[in-house]
Amino acid sequence: MCGIVGAVVSADAKAELQRGVASLAHRGPDDSGNWNEGGAQLGFTRLAIIDLTESGHQPMVSPDDRYVIVFNGEIYNFAELRAQLQAAGETFRGHSDTEVLLRVFMREGLERCLTKLRGMFAFAVWDRREKTLSLARDRLGVKPLVYAETPRGFLFASEIQALFALDPALSREPDIAGIDHFLTFQYIPAPMSGFAALRKLPPAHAMVVRNARVERVFRYWDLDLTKRSDLSFSDACEALREQMLEATRLRMVSDVPLGAFLSGGIDSSITVAAMAKLGASPLRTFSIGFEDERFNELPYAREVATHLGTEHHEMMVKADAVAIMPMMIDYLGEPLADNSVMPTYYVSRFARTGVTVALTGDGGDEVFAGYRRYVFDVAENRVRHVIGRPGRRLLALVGRGYPKLDWAPRFLRAKSTLANFARDPAHAYWSSVTQLSREDALDVLAPDVARALADHDPFDAFEDDYRRPAVDDPLYRAQYADFHGFLPDQILAKSDRASMGASLELRPPLLDHRFVERFANLPAREKVRGGRGKHALREALRGRLPARVLDGPKMGFEIPLRAWLAGPLSPVVASAIESLPASWFRRERLREVHAQHGAGLRDHSHLLWSIVVLEHWRRRHSVDDDLA
Repeated sequence: MCGIVGAVVSADAKAELQRGVASLAHRGPDDSGNWNEGGAQLGFTRLAIIDLTESGHQPMVSPDDRYVIVFNGEIYNFAELRAQLQAAGETFRGHSDTEVLLRVFMREGLERCLTKLRGMFAFAVWDRREKTLSLARDRLGVKPLVYAETPRGFLFASEIQALFALDPALSREPDIAGIDHFLTFQYIPAPMSGFAALRKLPPAHAMVVRNARVERVFRYWDLDLTKRSDLSFSDACEALREQMLEATRLRMVSDVPLGAFLSGGIDSSITVAAMAKLGASPLRTFSIGFEDERFNELPYAREVATHLGTEHHEMMVKADAVAIMPMMIDYLGEPLADNSVMPTYYVSRFARTGVTVALTGDGGDEVFAGYRRYVFDVAENRVRHVIGRPGRRLLALVGRGYPKLDWAPRFLRAKSTLANFARDPAHAYWSSVTQLSREDALDVLAPDVARALADHDPFDAFEDDYRRPAVDDPLYRAQYADFHGFLPDQILAKSDRASMGASLELRPPLLDHRFVERFANLPAREKVRGGRGKHALREALRGRLPARVLDGPKMGFEIPLRAWLAGPLSPVVASAIESLPASWFRRERLREVHAQHGAGLRDHSHLLWSIVVLEHWRRRHSVDDDLA
């Protein structure tokens, strides 16, 4: 795991490569390097995982001196690829996956190379003969890659702050559309970022740069949800266990100490169970908890650790954890209001005291439909089908009488009101994943900003993803949309920046692309059944993990945000409201929202936390004040 950075600039321009490398030191504290030739510059910081010797040093030059690579991530099938290359006559200097990746690229070129890779990666290869730069990002978006085209040239890096280090003159103008998406989702979907001049390469995409300009961007893989498994349910459960073991085995290859995060939920538990089955010794597991028992999963984690016989470690997190948020904002580079970034950083820092690599359960909810919103969506679509259009209209009329208050029935609280039945499936699921309605977002924005956004609707980009799969079942469309937005741009972005901020590599077996291709296509009844998601995953593990873990309620890895914002963090909210430019938001409206939250009248946690994050981001990255 590493940090990569680089530039292709004109002869009369320059990039501050050393500053760019230094800004990524947290991603790679073990080594660093840079390479320059004409206007091409590549930089690297190394967290040594495989081949700790000098032969794993980057930037790495190919044996024929034509190509130079910087690479962040892991190629899990590198041993298989290496054997194929050796059979074809290749010899190797060391045993790093970087060297294998470079040789595959040499022989196959960019597009064919990508089809052979199984792993998490972001890499850049400079072709010294053709004077082109090839860049790519892994299929699910585990590893990040950001870039900018400027009058002075092309810049790329693992993190946004490295782009500003490369070119201090890079525009800090905020992206108004990106901010609109942030308020709606609490994250900014690729290719947008918080800055108008910066872009994120989407997952499963590659690009070619020539003459310091982007020549081509293309998708090289997509999740095909039209295929259906022909296995019986029992055979599917057996295949699930076998393929989970294979994906985990590949991710246990390491020349440094390795462990796992253990929350006590199903996803992290199956990962640790697979590691135990594969004979990991010692099997170190790490968990964090909160004093508020509603958010504390330590008892579940402890039970799993005892059941599997792990070397278990625990710590508690308190409200003063927000003190690390400015540092997290630096690493994130863009607004991201997933409050679990803080506990993720703390458990990463805690784990780093004993290991350098940790396996995680990221991806289980997306693959096996584990989120509660999937369960509600399935139920709603069944009701829509049964009652037809007249019945939906009647329920919509009834639903308008229910306010969105915390004492409303659970079903109404989870999906706004019965008015949701009148919506088509795309808009209904949209209401599940948005944290702020269009009306509420425009209500808190300053009048000039609201007018500038009058013709912009974040739903349009969401709908493109939702409707792309050639499937009829709304559940598959919902999962597809999450695989292309929520998962890479919120969950994985948070996991990468928080863990790399602690110089820890995370590996998610459940996001092995072959595993995803196989099990995201399970029949809907094998995902959601009996009012719960992850049916196949639960049954595949039945008898192998404690029943309390398999059948317990889903808690989610997050802080007790509502209580913290109404209590110890209330002054932080007030300060953010007064500090944000009046040209961005209606302060008087935000003050009202803050007061309502503090008095317990409404839960405005998502909006208030977004305001806190946005203000920290604006100040930490010197964002221009002009938004509209």
